[in-house]
Amino acid sequence: MRLCGKGEREMSRIGRRPIIVPADVDVTIDGNLVTVKGPKGTLSEDIKSEITIRQEGAELLVERSSDAKADRSLHGLSRTLVANMVEGVTKGFTKELEISGVGYRCAKQGDELNLTVGYSHPTIVKDTDDIKTEAPTPNKIIVSGINKQKVGQFAAEVRRIRPVEPYKGKGIKYVGEHVIRKEGKAGKGKK
Repeated sequence: MRLCGKGEREMSRIGRRPIIVPADVDVTIDGNLVTVKGPKGTLSEDIKSEITIRQEGAELLVERSSDAKADRSLHGLSRTLVANMVEGVTKGFTKELEISGVGYRCAKQGDELNLTVGYSHPTIVKDTDDIKTEAPTPNKIIVSGINKQKVGQFAAEVRRIRPVEPYKGKGIKYVGEHVIRKEGKAGKGKK
């Protein structure tokens, strides 16, 4: 813990940064409820009472009530949650998954994602109201939505259907995810 000036604690580096609100985004602060409305939709978040959010022009400022440990930990978190809401209603969030393995593939049929990943039957994953999936190629899945937490959770649930196994590398993984490969029994040297 660093002290600044006359024994005061340093503010959260993330929490003290202002959030820039684009012109096409409308932010409403009603007590602890923050509602952000933009071109892609509307998101709301109930911020803890120890944190105050105020709007000055095209910026949102997040402040905490005291230097208590709990308040300091909530400061950066609250700022990040509101910043993610602003980014979500303007740009949206995506997670990309890839499927590898002989005969493993995916196909989009209406609002359902049909996964053939080595089970005796195809696995079907339905889109939700706020999460959409795409299958641009038979081995690529794109999960998109405006809520970062829900996009990440949905992508993790799709990945959990057939996680990548370490021997042949077959399964569903995030694009860019590194899987540590293991050597099979045949690869061991004879004694």
